[in-house]
Amino acid sequence: MSVRSGLMALLAEGEKYGAQLRSEFERRTGGTWPLNVGQVYTTLDRLVRDGLVESAGTPDAEGRIAYRLTSEGHAELGAWWVTPVDRTSTPRDELTIKLALAVTAPGVDVQRVVQAQRTATLRHLHDLTRLKRESLGRAEGSAEGPSDADADHGLAWLLVLENLVFAAEAEVRWLDHVETMLARRPARTASGVSPRDHDTTALGAPLDGGEPGPQIAPTRQPPAVVTSSATPGGTTP
Repeated sequence: MSVRSGLMALLAEGEKYGAQLRSEFERRTGGTWPLNVGQVYTTLDRLVRDGLVESAGTPDAEGRIAYRLTSEGHAELGAWWVTPVDRTSTPRDELTIKLALAVTAPGVDVQRVVQAQRTATLRHLHDLTRLKRESLGRAEGSAEGPSDADADHGLAWLLVLENLVFAAEAEVRWLDHVETMLARRPARTASGVSPRDHDTTALGAPLDGGEPGPQIAPTRQPPAVVTSSATPGGTTP
């Protein structure tokens, strides 16, 4: 989520201090993407510079300054709500990069890497499922029923949780697919060359530099001796 747009969405509800924006952002998202105060104020400074946010007055007794959206800020926020998130710019994914490098790096046990990640992802999925169950239980167990604001905040947290659950489930399926692909990959020797490639090189196939490999004459086996239990005359030869 864009921190910039997220802070603007919170300011659209009314004037807020930097610390209020930080705590409200984390409360709405269940603390999944924590912010530090420095990040909040750096983003606010840029929004003020761009004319999208302005200070709401002088500092209070504690030195805090409240911020609010400008008319330009409201217009940009309105456009953000209805603009689809751009998926053409693929973010870096550490796990994908790790496995892509592992299958090309000599001496790496890729199966072990995959299995370790699957164990961790399944544990994470279990924790997320527990949190979702507890969240639903609290909502259903409220004696008086949640207020509209609490219900909306509960729904926001549930949306975040379910997104994380679906992502973890998809990662487990992808890791299963990776293992299937690894199982179909030709076996590698300790040097990283498949046995078939090794044999071809030995018989004189071109090497990487284009020069033919060493010519090795095939070993000639002695002819097999075939014996018979008896000749037509009844005697052995």
